[in-house]
Amino acid sequence: MSSTDNAPAGSTTTTARRNKPLGNAAKAARGDGRLGNRNAGRKPTTTILVTAILAIVALYFLVPVYWVVINATKSTEDLFGTSGFWFGESFQLWENIKAVLSSNGGIFPRWGLNSLLYSGVGSVLATYFSVAAGYALAKYRFRGRKLVYGLVLGGVLVPGTAVALPLFFLFSSIGITNTYWAVLIPSLVSPFGLFLASIYAGAAVPDELLEAGRIDGVGELGLFHRLALPQLTPAIVTILLFQFVAIWNNYMLPLVMLADEKLYPITLGLDNWRAQTDRLPEFYQLTTTGALLSVIPLAILILVLQRFWRGGLTEGSIKG
Repeated sequence: MSSTDNAPAGSTTTTARRNKPLGNAAKAARGDGRLGNRNAGRKPTTTILVTAILAIVALYFLVPVYWVVINATKSTEDLFGTSGFWFGESFQLWENIKAVLSSNGGIFPRWGLNSLLYSGVGSVLATYFSVAAGYALAKYRFRGRKLVYGLVLGGVLVPGTAVALPLFFLFSSIGITNTYWAVLIPSLVSPFGLFLASIYAGAAVPDELLEAGRIDGVGELGLFHRLALPQLTPAIVTILLFQFVAIWNNYMLPLVMLADEKLYPITLGLDNWRAQTDRLPEFYQLTTTGALLSVIPLAILILVLQRFWRGGLTEGSIKG
């Protein structure tokens, strides 16, 4: 008698199951089927189209930066006598930077410090207020909550240029125009940041976590600072960066509020130099090189903060 004849009745079925082709779920688990392929259901034409659109958008943003970098290395003669997308006959980047830093009695470093003050203090405080208010709107139920939401959405839709002149009349009546406060105070309000923080807090901060904290005797401020803020890190970084860039690039508000050149931010100072190019052509080069220097802090900030976005994107991933 063979060993096969002595095998249990269910062994044949077991062997058949082992030899049965893998189903879709098993293929997906092993990654050798269409369900386990990230490109499943994606047409090649769609991939090419999306890649082409992203490439065009990248060129749209990178070409001006490339132009500024190239032309900041030229002399005034080469700026107009050579192609704007390639280097000139001489490389004068360091000479141009020295000229920018020493022109008008060294006013450019003062403008840079002013921009850092406006953007740094304004973005940090605006982010804190936005996150605190957004957390309150998302996690507390109170009378008038929907009205507050409506006002916030209305604030998002109103452009900053529309309120610059009314703010000027208001600040002029209390005597704080042509001061640092005239630019700092409006920078502390960010309707977009408040709206984003409320949406993110509603999704990222579990009510169970807050209830557990209350059971342990943690106060409401402690819940916000010790439990909620760590969960809101990606939103905080996003609001901080958006607000910093918005204040750094703000032109209309300082133009309306400030008259003293020593209080100018970089944007208003560079425009002041550009206005002098008709009678002093060398200010073309000063403006170009100054624009290059004004981009550097924003690039550094983005490179430093991007790791927080990557961390936020992986918070919900499955850990093995």
